Amino acid sequence: MNLNEIKSFVSDKSEEEKLKIAAILTDDKRKNVNKLGETLIKNKEKKDIEIKRVKGLYDFDRNFGDIAIAGVDEVGRGPLAGPIVGAAVILDLNACNDSELILGINDSKKISAKKREELAEIIKKKAVSYAIGILDNNEIDKNGIAWCNNEIFRMAISKLNVMPNLVISDGYAVRGIPIRNNFIVKGDAKSASIACASIVAKVYRDNLMYEYAKQYPQYGFDSNVGYGSQGHIDAIKKFGTCPIHRMSFLKNIL
Repeated sequence: MNLNEIKSFVSDKSEEEKLKIAAILTDDKRKNVNKLGETLIKNKEKKDIEIKRVKGLYDFDRNFGDIAIAGVDEVGRGPLAGPIVGAAVILDLNACNDSELILGINDSKKISAKKREELAEIIKKKAVSYAIGILDNNEIDKNGIAWCNNEIFRMAISKLNVMPNLVISDGYAVRGIPIRNNFIVKGDAKSASIACASIVAKVYRDNLMYEYAKQYPQYGFDSNVGYGSQGHIDAIKKFGTCPIHRMSFLKNIL
């Protein structure tokens, strides 16, 4: 078999079968076939490391007990334009088989945009329940970002199809909910549930900002998603504001 035929043969094999084939390929006299074998082994090692990391995130949540846990996180506290979005996600934390784990989950800022999109779809399919809370720039200007940050969590939690026994949040306590709450510093890098909420919220808000970019192309919302990049600030000074700008955030610019 030539290299392409070997690749085709290996492509649909299980991880265990690939590893056995890799051992044979590394003994082959052809360098390109050797390299394929080495790549298969390295890929397996990387996946094993990722499985161990993600199991640690699930274990962190399971340590709170055999209960329904909602992880919550937000995106959009700091931008000059657009809404603030929060997500609440309840995972099946008893899904311990490697194939049931959602590999790749992490703080959404550490994941590429393409990977976030893929993961958001997987999370929504595998979650026991998930929900979104959103407040626009007018609510932010009226009530302040701190109030809105808390309110989007309350909104998202109230929309869940399953009421959790515990809410775990990233960094801040959630006030005004009739459910026990633990807040965790850098929770989106420690908790599977919070990491998933971080990804779902980020993808939801980014997609909204991409749509706003079509309406208001001069501000570059498709790249800055409302944050205060130099290009965004220059556009505000040149064109003024648009209906989704947070006027309370622009006092030092206008």
